[in-house]
Amino acid sequence: MPDSRAAPQESLLDASLGTTQENLGTRFLNRLPPGGPECVRKLSLNLRYQQEVRPNVKSSSLTDGQTLSKEPLSHALKLSTPEKVKDAQLNPPEEALWTTRADGRVRLRIDPICSQTPRTVHQMFSMALDKYGDLSAMGFKRQGTWEHISYTQYYLLARKAAKGFLKLGLERAHSVAILAFNSPEWFFSAVGAVFAGGIITGIYTTSSPEACQYIAYDCRANIIMVDTQKQLEKILKIWKNLPHLKAVVIFGDPPPTQMPSVYTMEEFMELGNEVPEEALDTIINAQKPNQCCALVYTSGTTGNPKGVMLSQDNITWTARYGSQAGDIQPAEIQQEVVVSYLPLSHIAAQIYDLWTGIQWGAQVCFAEPDALKGSLVNTLREVEPTSHMGVPRVWEKIMERIQEVAAQSGFIRRKMLLWAMSVTLEQNLTCPSSDLKPFTTRLADYLVLAKVRQALGFAKCQKSFYGAAPMTAETQHFFLGLNIRLYAGYGLSETSGPHFMSSPYNYRLYSSGKVVPGCRVKLVNEDTEGIGEICLWGRTIFMGYLNMEDKTCEAIDSEGWLHTGDTGRLDADGFLYITGRLKELIITAGGENVPPVPIEEAVKTELPIISNAMLIGDQRKFLSMLLTLKCTLDPDTFEPMDNLTEQAVEFCQRVGSKATTVSEVVGKKDEAVYQAIEEGIQRVNMNAAAQPYHIQKWAILERDFSISGGELGPTMKLKRLAVLEKYKDVIDSFYQEQKK
Repeated sequence: MPDSRAAPQESLLDASLGTTQENLGTRFLNRLPPGGPECVRKLSLNLRYQQEVRPNVKSSSLTDGQTLSKEPLSHALKLSTPEKVKDAQLNPPEEALWTTRADGRVRLRIDPICSQTPRTVHQMFSMALDKYGDLSAMGFKRQGTWEHISYTQYYLLARKAAKGFLKLGLERAHSVAILAFNSPEWFFSAVGAVFAGGIITGIYTTSSPEACQYIAYDCRANIIMVDTQKQLEKILKIWKNLPHLKAVVIFGDPPPTQMPSVYTMEEFMELGNEVPEEALDTIINAQKPNQCCALVYTSGTTGNPKGVMLSQDNITWTARYGSQAGDIQPAEIQQEVVVSYLPLSHIAAQIYDLWTGIQWGAQVCFAEPDALKGSLVNTLREVEPTSHMGVPRVWEKIMERIQEVAAQSGFIRRKMLLWAMSVTLEQNLTCPSSDLKPFTTRLADYLVLAKVRQALGFAKCQKSFYGAAPMTAETQHFFLGLNIRLYAGYGLSETSGPHFMSSPYNYRLYSSGKVVPGCRVKLVNEDTEGIGEICLWGRTIFMGYLNMEDKTCEAIDSEGWLHTGDTGRLDADGFLYITGRLKELIITAGGENVPPVPIEEAVKTELPIISNAMLIGDQRKFLSMLLTLKCTLDPDTFEPMDNLTEQAVEFCQRVGSKATTVSEVVGKKDEAVYQAIEEGIQRVNMNAAAQPYHIQKWAILERDFSISGGELGPTMKLKRLAVLEKYKDVIDSFYQEQKK
């Protein structure tokens, strides 16, 4: 690791310090909203309230020893209210709908139905600050105790971080990359990077050093934030290959030894003290809504990840209207409480936790880093969120855990739960929109289901969301039986998250909801059943793929429509139903087009012992399938273990097997289990549309799919190409007889 770096081209700080004090004063006065001094007075009172009126509230360890000056608050208000900014309408005719340059600008797709004035992240935060300054923005646990940071403190920490980035030499159109689990530091570093004119880029904590290098090099990261020594070691290993990297900041763990250009969070936050507030304000003031402020890298399930460029308008518009479509409430009506645990490198978590939180003044509470290894439920119980989001696999794991507990319960308790879930599911399926519940259903909820929801931490949860992958009917029915509706959203990294949303007022089972107001959808190349490729248009659509003009041209057509590659249909009321993916479409040797997902879901529904099912058959003479069994996970590593889940053991017992482990079933080719699976496959085949849709051969793998095994991406999405490569020998054995 070099002690010094090549001289930067032109840091944002150098550029901003060239502005004269006279020009700064003029710019600030031009942007001072009516009643500005009164707003400043209110913010000062908010800060004084926290410092004097609430002395008994435990201060956050993150702000201990930090000098949080009140001066930046006045700057925030002077630069807010974008409606007052004369040049807010940023759609000159010469600007294209897409770009692949990090410093490029795009023409915004403004729709008359939802024509919010374009605004920057700083303008969004400033408006929230005026309303929510004294509310708790973040909750986090330190030494077993919950601490909180207010929105005023959040804003001041973000500014300090921004000045630290400037001091380290953050350059135009360069990134601050974050390789860390969700935390307050993730949040105010991300916001600070945007304030400083940089681009925030998340890297999955599960990434290998090579994957980190690819992203950090591609986004031209000037600074990388890490939370542990393990993540620091990854960066030290690849630093020599990152010509733009100037510094690494570590929080959470202290660095093992003092190293050049490696800073602790405390050192980093003090670095910017020499940077004048006016210098930062100049950079903030120069920002435009149609410039890139965030990069979200696709998970790379089909080759190298692509850097999805999101503009400030993408972020601020979606944070407002995408969340409104999901019935997220502003804090003046009800402060939403959410638990942040899904990777912030993924667009769903970043929009839901980080940006929507600022827009509506939500309180975001951070789970422990081992959340998905078992501690999430403890956090949910302590926090009691009002809304919650999980990828399908998370909801499936919660379902399996409840089933295991129920199986170990006494006869009466188990029967009570099954009865309560049965009557509730029937009611929710037959009368989904009725508020008038029969007495039996209300009694079941009061006696049984309310206690289950409380044990899960969902006693106050009014909205439960899922996205990122398909969810089985079995899982949706299970939670409907608990009186928990799972609201789907549909979108991509390329749509800044949600382009379709479900909500308590906009719900239809199995659908992904309706298009967000102000956005558009069309289906192209529809078949006789009305299924076509889903194409999207609106303020959610990304700027382009960084440095990938060919890929961008493939995704966005000449009219600005994003071609998603997903297939679906729209019902008469505008609800979207996802049917599959064009690239996943299996085209058999006989020319039959077979969507794999419906067949895979049918198998998992028919056979509750199956964890994952993947259909094979592209350019093959018939369809085959790889299966894995439901097994317990190692509580420390989250790795699949040999023991079957309670539900899987129950299945074995029901069909006459005494097996309790995967190895017993697969290693000994347990006759009873294999026969039961064959019969289940045949039942699926009987319901198939035609003979080419029949599964003719199948195999059970010795280990369930996992992230570490390479079969699943960071959000538990199936990596089909990786599975085809890894289990090539097994797949080839299906078709060897055909070749002879």
